[in-house]
Amino acid sequence: MKAQILIAALLPTLTTPIWANEGPTEPVTTLIRAGSMWDGERLQKDRLILVRGERIAQVVPANKTHDLPQADRTIDLSNAVVLPGLIDSHTHMFLQGEDPAEGGYDVQLLQQSVQFRTIRATVSARRALEQGFTTIRDVETEGAGYGDVAIKRAIEASYIPGPRVVPSGRAISTTGGYPLEAAGGYAPEIVKDLPKGVQIIDGPVEARRAAREQLDAGVEWVKVYMTHRSWVGKSGELVSQPTLTVAELAEIVDEAHGQGHKVACHAYGGIGLHRALDGGCDSIEHGLDLDDAAIAQMVKQGTWYVPTLSVYYYDPRPADTPGGQLDRKRVEVHGPSFRKALKAGVHIAFGTDVGGFPWSDPIAQEFERMVEFGMSPAEAIRAATVHGAELLGKAGEIGVLAPGAYADIIAVQGDPTQNVSVLRKVGFVMKGGRVFLDRLSTAGP
Repeated sequence: MKAQILIAALLPTLTTPIWANEGPTEPVTTLIRAGSMWDGERLQKDRLILVRGERIAQVVPANKTHDLPQADRTIDLSNAVVLPGLIDSHTHMFLQGEDPAEGGYDVQLLQQSVQFRTIRATVSARRALEQGFTTIRDVETEGAGYGDVAIKRAIEASYIPGPRVVPSGRAISTTGGYPLEAAGGYAPEIVKDLPKGVQIIDGPVEARRAAREQLDAGVEWVKVYMTHRSWVGKSGELVSQPTLTVAELAEIVDEAHGQGHKVACHAYGGIGLHRALDGGCDSIEHGLDLDDAAIAQMVKQGTWYVPTLSVYYYDPRPADTPGGQLDRKRVEVHGPSFRKALKAGVHIAFGTDVGGFPWSDPIAQEFERMVEFGMSPAEAIRAATVHGAELLGKAGEIGVLAPGAYADIIAVQGDPTQNVSVLRKVGFVMKGGRVFLDRLSTAGP
């Protein structure tokens, strides 16, 4: 009987989200004093941001306090630069940047259970939020099914801390288009039965069916691999294996667009890149080797470019090996592609491929690469705020500090419009009006 009484007493605690007791249920008002504020377009001095519940209610100059109602609490960030929460448009919560010498990708799919990987993915989500990334587009779980959809729902229900998640679920490729990295080292009679990082389709009918299955499971963007293996060709060029045909991709795009969703296409270059554009994809992921025709088509069609520069500088293999030559070729062609796309006016959004490198590393290192290859600091910040929101179809809701937008607010010491490296050390994070990290402010009454 005593045990039953104890269990009954614990039930309210066990069934309550772990973050539910952090504040009152009624919407509170918070006044944030910003020494400087990047509103999504420009840096402004001395601003007051009034947050009501999960959204921004007002933004006024600091000398206009009489225009604001009395707030329930004040957060003083007058010695910091305040920005909208950052948006990473290309992440992998279910990858951990494992050391290739330890087995890397294959170990995660062959030796780690989906449950174990999901637990680690929840840590990835928290790390993204703590680094100031209040929204991520997670472009596939790499063999972990619809785990990203589950994490999104757990975050929304306040069971775990994390950013706003735009999930892509399983992703899609073709037979031979996305095997384990060491597939060539496995016996051919078992390769077809080994776990795959994606959903395999062959033919337009299977392509549409896969899109329907994934959309029904809750994905918001369908991820498609339009290229897979790559190598250095006889003339020293980067060659990428094409996967889906235009007809296969067109079925996926038509189904996704018909249901109000979009399609992200992994494509390095060559035939697969052009098939991605001809098939109507909404974003090109990576785009290491963009030729002039592809860039012109991207501009004409309004196709977004998510370049993920930093990840290709990790773990290069020995320079005198085919793998090492490939690693260096990817880096060699990527920067010029980015510069050409930027000059031509291609829509560019910030994305890192984090998970391809460890989640414990600074996600914001990508800003420095974008500036290195031609963006101004302000343009790089816009890629991770205003333009990221546009890519995701959430303009005006995220990526800006303006009335009606979600109160996704971060702060740093130092001016990121002069030195983007300060974004490596975010000291304050608010998401939806709730503070998750604060090392900078002075709290008032």
